[in-house]
Amino acid sequence: MAKNKFHDGPGPSQRQLRVGELIRRTLSEVLARGDVHDPDLNRMSITVGEVTTSPDLKIATAYVLPLGGQGQEDVLKILARNKGELRRLVGKKVGLKFSPDLRFRLDETFDRLDDTRRMFDQDAVRRDLDE
Repeated sequence: MAKNKFHDGPGPSQRQLRVGELIRRTLSEVLARGDVHDPDLNRMSITVGEVTTSPDLKIATAYVLPLGGQGQEDVLKILARNKGELRRLVGKKVGLKFSPDLRFRLDETFDRLDDTRRMFDQDAVRRDLDE
């Protein structure tokens, strides 16, 4: 069974949330500035929607999406190829004792929002909501 990033038990601690957001901002900044020495990666505009961390902060999962949603599988491959350099850059800027292992997943939040909008646009649902 696949894990859902929103339902994994009691939820993340304040420290996990704080570190995740710090990593998200730093990773976004590194990608936007083109600090990684990979022309394929620097040609892409990537949104980092969220970063979740394991309870011990040794693993950070970044939920990413290329701008416009095109080339999603390519983005994951290119990020995985550059994960060592990204880990080093993020670790240096964040200042944690140990730099977390970075993992990349597609951010499906926008797809879920579109599905929800489509559901609310259905006549049967609209009729139920109006009652």
